[in-house]
Parts: sequence; structure tokens; C-alpha cells
Amino acid sequence: MSGVIVTNPPKADAEDVEALAGYGVATVSEAMGRTGLLGPQIRPIQQGVRVAGTAVTVLSWPGDNLMIHAAVEQCGEGDLLVVTTTSPSTDGMFGELFATALHKRGVKGVITNAGIRDTQELREMGFAAWARAVSAQGTVKATAGSVNVPVAIDGQVIRPGDVILADDDGVVVVPRERARETVERSEAREAKEASTRSAFLEGQLGLDRYNLREKLKELGVEYRTYEEYEGVRP
Repeated sequence: MSGVIVTNPPKADAEDVEALAGYGVATVSEAMGRTGLLGPQIRPIQQGVRVAGTAVTVLSWPGDNLMIHAAVEQCGEGDLLVVTTTSPSTDGMFGELFATALHKRGVKGVITNAGIRDTQELREMGFAAWARAVSAQGTVKATAGSVNVPVAIDGQVIRPGDVILADDDGVVVVPRERARETVERSEAREAKEASTRSAFLEGQLGLDRYNLREKLKELGVEYRTYEEYEGVRP
């Protein structure tokens, strides 16, 4: 496996990234038409943390973290490191030493389709991480890979400079060209949900707000009293 390290790729506008950080992963994914979500197996090692940043991507050989070392040099303020491997791997490719180097460069966190370790230390230093596995299994530094090339995780293509948003619900990728549009759609969705929340607090039912009673009728769902129901049971 040969590779390439791409320098200075285009990035989403910093203002749009900051704005997206104000919304949850679920809201942003819904705003994009229920797209962009990485699989539910990629989970946070901490709770109550939401980060948004521009992707620096790493394609590595399984069990080999050489290209993460190369990627650190390409990372800067406001980035999120995104690491995947050429075939499935759960080895602990990322730990506290990498986090220390990245934190110094202003990186907001790491997303990996492989394994992570030193999780207690990462939480203590406030370095956010989402991973497919937690594993103490170490790795080598022997095989070439690539940095800042398009990668795929759970069917989602992530390019360098795309926006990555991560929180307790998971991870979503926003193509850099759609960042501003997604901010606007997320804002509209939040306003709509605020209105719905207010209506629910006043006692309105979702059945009525979303006009679902007619849908139930169309689907043949019937209302029966307990006595009627007991009487027709076989």
C-alpha cells in the first residue's frame, strides 16, 4: 500500500462550523434529509460533549498508526482528526500521547473507525473521542497510508475540510459545500421544534399536531373499549 499526504485542502467556513456546533447531531442529520450519519457503533468515550470541526482524514493499515503521526503535522486550530483503516480493525491506534500533541495544535477531538485506548486519560484532559472500539491492543508504525484524502466510514464519504459534528448521539458529516445551507435548515428545524415543544407543554397531542388520527384511520387502526376488545378476542 503506497500513499499520499495532501497539504492545505479546502475547508468549510469557520463561522459555519461554529454555527453547526450549536445544533445536535440528530438535528443536523434531519436538516440534511436524514443523511450524513456514521453508524451507531461509533460511540463517545465521554458524555455531555459536543464538538464540531473540519476533518483531517487518515487512511491507515490495520494495526498500524504511522499515518496518524503524519497527520498530526497537517492538523490545526478547529480541526477534528478522522481515522479509518483499509480493513476492519479494533486495535487501540490512538491514545493519550496523540491527544497531547493534537491538543497543542488546537484540534478538537478524534473520530475513529478503529480502536482507542487511554480513555480515562483522554477524559481527564478533556480531549473528545468517538471510536468503534476501546482496546489496549498496541500497534506498529510500518506501513504507508494516506492523509487528507476522501475516506468512507459506514457508507459515508468524508473529505478533508468537511464538517464533522459529534455528540452523545453519534457523528454526522456535513459536506463543506453544504455547510451554510445546513446551518440555515438546522435553524429552521430548531424553531419548528421549539414551537412543537411549547404546544406539547400546553397539552397538545402529537396525534393532533401532526394530523395522525386520519393516518391511523387510513391504516385501518380502530379504537375499541376494553369491553369491546375482550368481546372480539378469539
